Amino acid sequence: MRVAIAGAGKVGRAIARELLQNGHEILLLDRDAALAKPGIVEGAETLMADACEITALEEARLSECDVVVAATGDDKVNLVVSLLAKTEFGVSRVVARVNHPKNEWMFDDSWGVDVAVSTPRMLSALVEEAVSVGDLVRLFSFRQGEADLVEITLASDSPVAGQRVGEQNWPEDTALVAIVRGNRVIAPSSDDSLEVSDELIFVAAAHQENTLQDMLGHS
Repeated sequence: MRVAIAGAGKVGRAIARELLQNGHEILLLDRDAALAKPGIVEGAETLMADACEITALEEARLSECDVVVAATGDDKVNLVVSLLAKTEFGVSRVVARVNHPKNEWMFDDSWGVDVAVSTPRMLSALVEEAVSVGDLVRLFSFRQGEADLVEITLASDSPVAGQRVGEQNWPEDTALVAIVRGNRVIAPSSDDSLEVSDELIFVAAAHQENTLQDMLGHS
C-alpha cells in the first residue's frame, strides 16, 4: 500500500515508521527542508513541497496513493490537504489529524475526511476509560460509517454480569468485538461469560449508545 503523509514532524514521522514496519510504501511531504531531507525516516521517500498546492501533490503522485494522512500541526492545512486528496486525486482513504477540539466538527466528508483523529479527544477518552466503571466511554469515531468504538467496564451491579454473550440481544448496528479480562484479550463467542470488571469493546452506531448504556450499566 502506498501512503502519503503530509507533515514530517514528530507525529508524521512516527506514523511513517510504524507503517514502514508493516511493509507499506511511504512518502513524507513537508515544506520545511530540514524535515523533508532524505533519510529523516529510513526507508521513506521524502519531498520538500507545500502539500496545499496541487502541483506539489501531482509531483507526489497522489493519484497513485491508497491512503493520504494529513498530519501537520495546522488544522487549516490538514483540511485543505484532505479536500484536495479526495476531490482532485480520488484517494480512497483520507485520514486527518485534528489539533484543536473546537475544529473537530469540520473534519467530515464535506472536506474529504474519512477518518478524523483528535488527539485531545482520544487522551480524554483514555482518562475516562481508566477511571469509569459502569459508564459507556466513546474511544473513537469512524466518520465514514457513522459508528463509534466504545468501551464499558462491567460494574458489580451490571444486569448482564454472570451471563453469557449468547444470551444477550445486542442492539441493531452494534457488535461486541473484544472482551478485555485482566491481561487477556478475548474474541467473544456465544459461550463466553460476561464477568464483573470485564472491559467490553463495541463498534456501535452512535444512536445505539444510550441503549447499550442502559443494557450494560448500573442496574
